[in-house]
Amino acid sequence: MIASDVDGTLLGPAEVPSERTIAVVRRVLEDGVPFVLASGRPPRWIAPVAGPLGLTGYAVCANGAVLYDIGRGEVVAVHGLLEPELLHDIAATLDSALPGCRLAAERVDLGPLDESDLRNFVIEPEYHNPWGDGEGRYAPRAEVLGHPAIKLLISKRGMESDEMALAARELLDGAVDVTYSSSGGLIELAAHGITKATGLAEVAERLGVPRERIIAFGDMPNDVEMLTWAGHGVAMTNGHRAVVKIADEITGPAGEDGVAQVLERWF
Repeated sequence: MIASDVDGTLLGPAEVPSERTIAVVRRVLEDGVPFVLASGRPPRWIAPVAGPLGLTGYAVCANGAVLYDIGRGEVVAVHGLLEPELLHDIAATLDSALPGCRLAAERVDLGPLDESDLRNFVIEPEYHNPWGDGEGRYAPRAEVLGHPAIKLLISKRGMESDEMALAARELLDGAVDVTYSSSGGLIELAAHGITKATGLAEVAERLGVPRERIIAFGDMPNDVEMLTWAGHGVAMTNGHRAVVKIADEITGPAGEDGVAQVLERWF
């Protein structure tokens, strides 16, 4: 089985799969090998990537909290919900660690995706998305924190994500897991122990694939557990130092089709 992070790994600066990547992924599928997207993205952001690649299987979304069946357009499993009481406690702690930060909550429902899915991304006014603002439903903080969420996102302009993660971990270590998939002033909090590795392990169990026969690709700290767990972990050469350090192999950057460079050995 092949598993790949999306942004910065499978997709380069163009933010769409290259022809070379599309060709090799389709050869993987033609040989009967599952290809799994493993991303911090919510399910609603999967179709634009899966479509050109011809993927109809599973996608691990929200850093392992959600398992999405691409072909059926359906969320089939949700893990590690953060309950409102915990969300309020976290927010109070973050106000001291990261004063002026803004919060967003990602929620998801089991079953088919529909137009309500976008309304499940609830954001505070002035929340900043490094991938581009304009998505989400604005709400006061009480509403952002008032329902169970699969992920709490924290943005703070003028700070780097690694600096934010360090400050948050010092106060929240053990209560939640802190990671990030962008350096642009955004960190992501999930239930303790929920990672891309746990999501990929669920897919492997469903498909009967041993971990030793899994190749995983990634570039950011939210990929570390997945690359460590998989039989062969591949980091992009321009990836975060934490990922490069633990990888079994280093490949070229996404802009040079680093995933394809590796897969073309076999497909």
